[in-house]
Amino acid sequence: MDTLRGRLCLAAAMLSAVASPIYPQSLTSVPAISFATDGRVIRAHAEPLKPFTVAGERGVVLGQQDGSFEAWVLPVKLLSHFGIQAQVDGYLGLIDLNQQAAEVEVRPDRTTITYAYSAFTVRQIMFSPNEAGMGTGPVVLFEFDCLHPSTFTFRFTPELHWMWPEPSEGTASAEWVAGPGKVDGYYLLQAGYPDLAGAVAIPGAQPGIQPADQVQAHEHTVELKLSIDPGRDRGRLFPLLMAVGTTPAAATSGALGTTLSQLNAGIAAGYQTHAERYRKLLASATSIETPDETLNEAFQWAVVAMEQLRAKAYGTGETGLVAGYDSSGDTTRPGFGWFFGRDSLYSIYAVDGYGDFSLAKAELEFLIRRQSAAGKIMHEYAQTAPLVDWQATPYEYAAADSTPLFLLAVEEYVRSSGDVGFLTANRAAIEKAWAFETDPAHDTDHDGIYDNSQGTGWVENWPGAMPHQEIYLALLDQQASASMAKIEKQLGDTERATAAERRAAQVAATIEREYYDAEKGCYAFSHNADGSQDRTTNVYPALAWWDPDGKPVLAHGDECLRQMAGHTMNTDWGLRDISNEEKIYDGTSYHYGSVWPLFTGWAALAEYRGGQPLAGYQMLMENANLTWAQDLGADTEWLSGDFYLPMPGGTSHQLWSSAMVITPTLRGLFGISIDAQTKTITVNPRLPAGWEHAEVLNLHVPGGSTALYFTRDGGNLDVYMSPTEGEAWHLRSDLVGTTNGPLGTRRVPTKLKEIVEVGLRIPLPPLDVGLSVGNLNVIDPVKQLQPGSPAIPGARTSKFRILGAQNGDHKLVLTGEGLAGTSGIVTLFRHSHFVPKVEAGDAEASISFRSCDADPYACSSFPLLLTFPAGEGWKTITVKLTW
Repeated sequence: MDTLRGRLCLAAAMLSAVASPIYPQSLTSVPAISFATDGRVIRAHAEPLKPFTVAGERGVVLGQQDGSFEAWVLPVKLLSHFGIQAQVDGYLGLIDLNQQAAEVEVRPDRTTITYAYSAFTVRQIMFSPNEAGMGTGPVVLFEFDCLHPSTFTFRFTPELHWMWPEPSEGTASAEWVAGPGKVDGYYLLQAGYPDLAGAVAIPGAQPGIQPADQVQAHEHTVELKLSIDPGRDRGRLFPLLMAVGTTPAAATSGALGTTLSQLNAGIAAGYQTHAERYRKLLASATSIETPDETLNEAFQWAVVAMEQLRAKAYGTGETGLVAGYDSSGDTTRPGFGWFFGRDSLYSIYAVDGYGDFSLAKAELEFLIRRQSAAGKIMHEYAQTAPLVDWQATPYEYAAADSTPLFLLAVEEYVRSSGDVGFLTANRAAIEKAWAFETDPAHDTDHDGIYDNSQGTGWVENWPGAMPHQEIYLALLDQQASASMAKIEKQLGDTERATAAERRAAQVAATIEREYYDAEKGCYAFSHNADGSQDRTTNVYPALAWWDPDGKPVLAHGDECLRQMAGHTMNTDWGLRDISNEEKIYDGTSYHYGSVWPLFTGWAALAEYRGGQPLAGYQMLMENANLTWAQDLGADTEWLSGDFYLPMPGGTSHQLWSSAMVITPTLRGLFGISIDAQTKTITVNPRLPAGWEHAEVLNLHVPGGSTALYFTRDGGNLDVYMSPTEGEAWHLRSDLVGTTNGPLGTRRVPTKLKEIVEVGLRIPLPPLDVGLSVGNLNVIDPVKQLQPGSPAIPGARTSKFRILGAQNGDHKLVLTGEGLAGTSGIVTLFRHSHFVPKVEAGDAEASISFRSCDADPYACSSFPLLLTFPAGEGWKTITVKLTW
């Protein structure tokens, strides 16, 4: 395809397209719509500097909570710097509405900014439908409640730029196309090409600033002026109608006018279809019910956030997942608004978790269609890639890790969905990816591990020199080998399966030999070609616990888990990628010091699977709390390593960040793994000690769904599931002492009210630990909340944390960490008849039995106060409880 797409056509053709414009049917305001009021909602005072995202497959609105925004009719940036002013009859001066933004309300189907002023209230209601019949992009509606007649001026900068890297030479001009009788009309936006034009209108609005000589947009802001009569217009909705044409036929004035009319006429019905899609999504997607409502809500918002990142691939009609969105500013790239290989592959685990197997399959097929001839899986694919020579750019295959991640995700998808046919249909692509990963030419130091010679593993820059072979990539190679063994078994090739198993074991042994750092007790960041190590303390050993079925990869993993839970790695808002004690540490850097929810999710899952649920829960909640931190309803890309603040320039609505609420919850907290081949659901739950009951609803299995129920019964945790359609499924657990059989007839405590008689009984430890709701600090008089609770913007890490808990024979050993002179509280839950004794050495720790009426045997739970020594900085204490 010609990269300029034939846009250097004769000027006469362009002039002909606009010389005789075809006017649209009269554009009208819309009667009141019955907006959905049920389901999840986030309401907050508007904070002007915080972003919002309204995204769908065909369009995106990206703005700030003051209501200003840019709008994309994908993959074209149509307008930017949208703002509103008002003039009230009888009042002097203009009112800047964006300064009056009072509230933001986010629902799964729409976002609303409310402007409040003494003479009016204005609501800006935004949604982005996927349905093709709704037009070409997002919808913005304005509702006015005025005391006096008022004139509202909507100002914006025409853009009409393709998403980068497709060039968009020139700057858009705006021509007013008057409607019938000149009482209606729209702006026609053009940039001098016959196959690209846009149109913008508000029914009833007239042009404001409109230079006579059609000067370019960067010299003049375009205005739409709308007069509102309180009696006539109250309760009606005035849509900002936006359309883009990207072919010569669709880019004519007449075609765009018709598109605006169709969009105008279909708004009410289109919204209902759009809202119903989200109702169905949340009704069918996996959800959780636990005593922690924050986690319940964050989980469901994560499902919504991920679904909003579907996009139609330009020129092919495929649906894929983009990495995320954020305002583009003066550029033409809206955050990571491209299709990314590794981002979607990490996220597939969450997609499978909430049960959208069709999306997971479509995403894998999307990647397969873009596999290189040599077998490498793509890293990045722009939304405008078909318009340029994309393979000539350095982006498509820049990363080495997409290929092993692809093999991991394929095995996970087939195991969860039961879609063995996917393996046979795509066998050639799968085995080609495996051949690429195991090609001896891609192991340049001949140690048997796929290395960074094939692109970046994780870091894209590193002080000194780029790594030769990261432990991150080595661990992915090891687990991809184990996954390939399972794939080949299902394909019936036992010889290849055995070879892949052997390779997995060899890579694990080599990692132990080349990466283990005995002095630090964990594993080096990278292994150099000369045999030396980069000993930077890092988060990447967490990837050793990503594969749920493999045996522990790291022989010395316990110390890694403790280090990740400590203050040098774990902040009150998530995990740094390296320790803040390293010389190269920089909390504002992208790759050596900042906090990513992705890292936090890796580490949370590792802590759970490594037997440290207290640290796992702290980290899980650090991610969950980000749902309300910035772009409401979604998790941001990265944050400072020193202060609780999202980093400027980061993508505020990031795919894998939201995925890392879902995956550690289902696979870590509840310990769920589905094997469709054997009709087995494995559960290794690590629920907080204070939870009496929890549920996982709509857990999808091939052919239907089930629900899992977790209930404490004395010293046991009982797990049972609702009946499933078709073939019988069964539960199992790897936890020591678990029995499977009759539990006694009981009624499931949900709306379903099924009768369940059989399930798992998992013994609980005699003494268990739960995080308390309070955290005392004798230095800072401000009350601090428990580990994992929301941090204060701009704060440094200060909350105490549990680094590890070990249950033994009649003992429990706790290791905690806190600032010098502070105290923290945990709650002890006793499941047998004994009184624990505290052995704290030089530390201060005490149990309070005040809630037991002075009888230590009178209650099943009681607080344990941990007091950290005086001095400077962070202190670590170990407490042994015996009985």
